[in-house]
Amino acid sequence: MDALSDVLRVAQLTGGVFLHAEFFAPWCITARLSPEHCSPVLGPATDLIIYHYVVEGDVRIRVDGEHGADVTLGAGDVALLPRNDLHLMGSDLSLPPVAGGDVIQPPKDGGLFSIHHGGRGGRTQMICGFLGCASADRNPVISTLPPLLTFNVADGRASEWIRSTLRYGAAEVAAGRPGSATMLAKLSELLFLEAVQRYAETLPDGQTGWLAGLREPYVGRALALLHGDIIRRWTVDDLGREVGLSRSALADRFIRLIGVPPMHYLAHWRMQVATQKLRHTSASLAQVAETVGYDSEAAFSRAFKKTFGAAPATWRRSNS
Repeated sequence: MDALSDVLRVAQLTGGVFLHAEFFAPWCITARLSPEHCSPVLGPATDLIIYHYVVEGDVRIRVDGEHGADVTLGAGDVALLPRNDLHLMGSDLSLPPVAGGDVIQPPKDGGLFSIHHGGRGGRTQMICGFLGCASADRNPVISTLPPLLTFNVADGRASEWIRSTLRYGAAEVAAGRPGSATMLAKLSELLFLEAVQRYAETLPDGQTGWLAGLREPYVGRALALLHGDIIRRWTVDDLGREVGLSRSALADRFIRLIGVPPMHYLAHWRMQVATQKLRHTSASLAQVAETVGYDSEAAFSRAFKKTFGAAPATWRRSNS
């Protein structure tokens, strides 16, 4: 498994679609997804990643607190908000915004939430979905993404498959046919992966961060090795020999791009994998310790408590 797939696997991404919306100009709303809209799928203790897919028309969007220019989206565009930030959407963002929660209509007969809002002008049709994510603030990919990612499904390697499936799914949702929401939910993870890959491909030279490190040949190889065998007793000397750099050269590159030395990164990643095991399996503490490369339960417990401020058994009871 490659390093990016491994990081997203541990994030426990779980997709869903919650809203079918029709807006008519002029309109402007503030939006942030409430946990109760997703709780039937995700449960209450999950970080949320939001996306909006424009089926028809156009929409302007601005993340609250961001001082850059508004982004205009057209048919086929996807906007993804990795941290569920409060954002404005509308035909005219200078209008007094209406709270999105005030215009959302509850689902009927097990269908989707819906919105039918605005004036008498041009129509914008959107499908809005979400991904649940475990501990997004500690995930090395999600925590470093910008507040807003946008892309058009017509571009890229998977463009035709994504576009045709989204169009078909949107039509099925609009017609209220059973199973349409489930089909679109399966696309949520693909859309997120597509957005992350496209963002990584467009990073400028000199950019730092996990995705920039993944793109650099030596650091990317080191990340692949660490993620491929986290129980191995790695040293920076071993890692340098594997990637073809001296110990100091690899450490310098790794720290410059990732922000921490290789062994610090490995220790942090082992803890992320451990939380996944504790939350989603019934493995004993000794088994979890062995899975993430610790020789003893005691050593694992000390490292875990140092990272999270609680013993593994206590953390498991609070986070299962």
